[in-house]
Amino acid sequence: MMTITAAQCRAARALADISREMLSETTGVDEDVIRAFEKKLAEPDAEIITRLGHQLEAYGAVFVPEDAHGGIGVRLRFTRSEAKRVANLENEGGPVGDDDIGD
Repeated sequence: MMTITAAQCRAARALADISREMLSETTGVDEDVIRAFEKKLAEPDAEIITRLGHQLEAYGAVFVPEDAHGGIGVRLRFTRSEAKRVANLENEGGPVGDDDIGD
């Protein structure tokens, strides 16, 4: 299970330019639950935190663990438009064709 902190959730949303409303819609987590988590008023269960973290990663957030070089953090893998383009490419579908790669 992924564990992120309230501060990482806020920072990831800010970096990816994602509103609480959008995160709520894409995860199915009530916007008030996200707000309470980010303001440290309540701690949702681990499954909800994992769902939030995975969706923020889909928007391009990379969660940085604490290590010898510093504390936990968040960085952006892609800009919002790049992440949207990648998602569109991944979801365009169609039949898989044969290729001669590896032959």
